Amino acid sequence: MDLFLYALDLIGTFAFAISGATVGVRYRLDIFGVLVLSFAAAVSGGIFRDLLIGATPPAALVGWHYLGISCLAGIITFFRYESIEKLRNPVQIFDALGLALFAVTGASKALAFGLGPVSATLLGMLSGIGGGMMRDILVARTPVVLRSDLYALAALAGASVIVIGNRFDLQELPVLLVAAGLCFGLRFAAIRYDWHLPIASPGSDREADQ
Repeated sequence: MDLFLYALDLIGTFAFAISGATVGVRYRLDIFGVLVLSFAAAVSGGIFRDLLIGATPPAALVGWHYLGISCLAGIITFFRYESIEKLRNPVQIFDALGLALFAVTGASKALAFGLGPVSATLLGMLSGIGGGMMRDILVARTPVVLRSDLYALAALAGASVIVIGNRFDLQELPVLLVAAGLCFGLRFAAIRYDWHLPIASPGSDREADQ
């Protein structure tokens, strides 16, 4: 199971790296900038998680696998951007996949380090949203998690399934698959059907300035 979680972590890293690199190309960064954005999007959530639970040094900084996968995704996107862009909403699709995988692996790792249900759920969410937040901050745009899309809620839902499965001592593999599927499904449905939370609507420009 540890090997399976590690594989999910690497797949999530690749997915987030693709989303980061795609944003970098859209913002017309040079190849180094694209690789930086790719790596930042891929590992930020995992680094935040590991630092908060005391798993130091963070896994993403220990071996070469995370850096190598991030760079590979960045190079593929830089030179084959047209192929990536043919996918419908490529940034959002890869971001949704990374969100789901990081949310479930983050919650599982938090539980393995002895955190309680609430803390593990929140750490799973943070693992999922951290990469997307760092990607958006680096290109100076409002992070997706702060906008109207179902983003953090999808991560919370996936992480909650992991915690509930652990609480009732259910088989870990089916729980992981259900949790990842739920998170990805919610996020994908929000993209496809424009589901969103209520949006702030100030009564006047004067009120907005206060």
